[in-house]
Amino acid sequence: MSTPTHTRPRPVSRGGVDIRLPWWALALPTLAFVMLLALILNPSQAHAAADQPALAHLLEQARHLLGR
Repeated sequence: MSTPTHTRPRPVSRGGVDIRLPWWALALPTLAFVMLLALILNPSQAHAAADQPALAHLLEQARHLLGR
């Protein structure tokens, strides 16, 4: 005598595939796009800074962009 198998019911999809992305899957490409756009709009700020740490320079640029 066999026992019946129980499967989980699948949620009903309305109109197509339902895929959820994590928040960073959209935030990181958006951030990269904004940073590259800022370099294109103001290329004089795109020089290498030998005397400043990279993180301090990045934070200064972000503050400058948000202050506009």
